[in-house]
Amino acid sequence: MTDEDFMRHAIALSRRGMAGGAGGPFGAVVVLEGQVVAEGWNQVTSTLDPTAHAEIVAIRRACTTLGRFDLRGATVFTSCEPCPMCLAALYWARCDRVVYANDRQQAAAIGFDDEFLYQEVPKPIAARSLPMQRLLGAEALTVFEEWAGKADRVAY
Repeated sequence: MTDEDFMRHAIALSRRGMAGGAGGPFGAVVVLEGQVVAEGWNQVTSTLDPTAHAEIVAIRRACTTLGRFDLRGATVFTSCEPCPMCLAALYWARCDRVVYANDRQQAAAIGFDDEFLYQEVPKPIAARSLPMQRLLGAEALTVFEEWAGKADRVAY
């Protein structure tokens, strides 16, 4: 299969999920060694989970299928440029490549405007619109110190 075939698959998932009432018009496919290992489509409204974006669903399914917490060697085909949450998840998953169809301006034109998030993330914490307060940092730091000394920790 070609990149175009995998992208058409992601686009078909976006249409199927949307038509079935699962959520917005977004689909994603994780491909490893030329094979689809997982599919995902937006399920935010049907599962009442704001993190159930197509890419997140596909990443979770792929990692479960592969029995590992990374997607090294994989390409993720997604019907739209990933939002900041999904982009971060794709980095955390360590996939090799992301291929997308619609861009974020096209998503904004139909009501999915992530530009606000792109603008918020680089701001200093105190300047963000979501109030954040640091509390009990010294107590929490002890757990980090325990992690650093844990002989059997699994790095990721």
